[in-house]
Amino acid sequence: MAGAKNHDFHILPPDIVPLATTIGALTFTSGMVLFMHKLPGGAFVPWLGLAILLASMFQWFVKIVNEAHAGDHKPVVQLHQRYGMILFIASEVMFFVGWFWAFFDFSLFPSTLTDVVGGQWPPKAIEAVLDPFDLPLLNTLILLCSGCTLTWSHHSLIHGDRDGMKKGLWLTIGLGLLFTAIQAYEYAHAPFEFGKNTYGSAFYMATGFHGFHVIVGTIMLIVCQVRAYKGHFTPRQHFGFEAAAWYWHFVDVVWLFLFVAIYVWGGWGYPVH
Repeated sequence: MAGAKNHDFHILPPDIVPLATTIGALTFTSGMVLFMHKLPGGAFVPWLGLAILLASMFQWFVKIVNEAHAGDHKPVVQLHQRYGMILFIASEVMFFVGWFWAFFDFSLFPSTLTDVVGGQWPPKAIEAVLDPFDLPLLNTLILLCSGCTLTWSHHSLIHGDRDGMKKGLWLTIGLGLLFTAIQAYEYAHAPFEFGKNTYGSAFYMATGFHGFHVIVGTIMLIVCQVRAYKGHFTPRQHFGFEAAAWYWHFVDVVWLFLFVAIYVWGGWGYPVH
């Protein structure tokens, strides 16, 4: 019969959401250029783009959830979703490689051209660095514990213990919020500023983008918790939960590298604040 489906793939019908997402992303990035160069439209164009982007992404994710409930996500579709998430995380890894590259370039080859750097690392303009074994170490323990609670939640889901899944998610969400609050406090009391020298720029860009990823991961876990209370996940089909868990573990691993490279090694032997 013409048009009959004789495969397990899910063929998407025509939809305006991908186009809206593209328009939102283009509007947002263009608006940020206007904002950074103080050009007309810089005050409202980024917000317009962000609103379009968030609305279209929300619709996109709702459609994916509805597809799962409709039985469209056959094993082959779930496999390709996992491939997509793996590639996304790989792209995020390369994103952070760029910030690590910048930090090591600044630290291993400090410039002698300006008095701000003075051919030393950290630059001589930096009077003190953050003590890695104070709040940074506490945040490291918090993220490690959050990885354990999330694994407990996942394990509970696989074995049909929905109560344990919810408790593990609540603990993980709470630890993520605590990490963000401590990092905000750390930034507010840091002995150096952003943009004054290479150390401050590299430090805030690397740790700041990681903090942004923690916030995104926390939002993903909150969405998973809402879906858990709605009974969306089953031991056999819970890719949305798995994707959020993979992302969270990726954030954990990146922080370990940040802690060792930037906090410990980057300020070794320097006065601490």
